[in-house]
Amino acid sequence: MEPFGEPPGEPRVEPPGEPLTASRAAPPRVLTVAGSDSGGGAGIQADLKTMLALGTHGMSVLTAVTAQNSLGVQGAWELPVEAVRAQYRSVVDDIGVQAVKTGMLASAELVEAVAELLAGTDAPAVVDPVGVSKHGDALLAASALDSVRTKLLPVATVATPNLDEVAQLTGLRVESEDGMRRAAAALLAYGPRWVVVKGGHLPGGQEAVDLLTDGSEEHWLRSARHSNRHTHGTGCTLASAIAAQLAKGRTVPEAARAAKEYVTGAIAAGYALGGGIGPVDHAWRFRDGTGSMGPA
Repeated sequence: MEPFGEPPGEPRVEPPGEPLTASRAAPPRVLTVAGSDSGGGAGIQADLKTMLALGTHGMSVLTAVTAQNSLGVQGAWELPVEAVRAQYRSVVDDIGVQAVKTGMLASAELVEAVAELLAGTDAPAVVDPVGVSKHGDALLAASALDSVRTKLLPVATVATPNLDEVAQLTGLRVESEDGMRRAAAALLAYGPRWVVVKGGHLPGGQEAVDLLTDGSEEHWLRSARHSNRHTHGTGCTLASAIAAQLAKGRTVPEAARAAKEYVTGAIAAGYALGGGIGPVDHAWRFRDGTGSMGPA
């Protein structure tokens, strides 16, 4: 029997460009463990776009499938734990990772399985404790909150909750920068090395303010607040950007500052899509003045 590949008796023809024997170094590898957003603005789709835009190789472990668009989440179906474990082991054991980002984990069972996988992986982990969507739809079972606190946060290099997620996890309602400090301290008590408390939902003000702290040093990340309502995917994008920068060897403060700059530009360039809240623009750095990506 002839082997699969070239037809018998015909020489192998290499494509134009570099020969097949040439090898170029792979970019830093980043893994996202999250749910799918069928509208493409958040979740796995936003994570992979961010990772590509920041010069890394993105890989994915799908935890759930959502029916989702600019108006909200119409349905969500989580994957079995064994499917999540198999995807994770398939990627990590062969390709390897230099940073991991987690997003929608849906249930206590999935949270605990992913926490166990992260604990056995020698790479920084950025945990975005996704609780609700941009439209207020629940993406995490209430019964899973304790597992996030006791299993997932302790293995996080960086946790990136927004103010709604802070309230879910700690019971604290944050309305000021002093409140952000208190929230960060409460979250650090669960065990993450660093916390980014995202202050984008703080009322008023001309700045969007986030607090990065490990309990001993504080970094206030400030940017202009843009009035653009098309901000779907900001949380996923920030966490993925931090993970991408960590994979490139940056420190946590350096990674958070670079990620803040990237997501601020993406928010400013967010665009309308469908009849509701459109996405941020993950490719904002590459577009020309007309919004095009330029000549192919």
